[in-house]
Amino acid sequence: MNTAGTIDRPLTHDPKKQAPMKPSTSEPTGSATPDLDTRGVTASRQTNRTREMQLIPEALARAHMHELRHDAQRERLAMSLVTARRMQRRAERASLRARRALAAAVMQ
Repeated sequence: MNTAGTIDRPLTHDPKKQAPMKPSTSEPTGSATPDLDTRGVTASRQTNRTREMQLIPEALARAHMHELRHDAQRERLAMSLVTARRMQRRAERASLRARRALAAAVMQ
């Protein structure tokens, strides 16, 4: 039995043995975009590549400074947390002293 393959299940996976694509009747002829002119593309690509290579140290320095700022901010947050806990303990001790003083005054 000779069954033609479908797009999902081609008869063969070898492109040379597959049937050639027929032009679509729904598209007008000549509607495809023209081929691009590749003259000068290699030179501009090379220029972009060298510019990117020159900007790598700047990008590394920017990333390093960002990391340092992030670390400093984290350190400031940790220090403020430590200070807040210290102040809380001090306030609790002062409150306890005030309660004891009030209890002592009431008992007299």
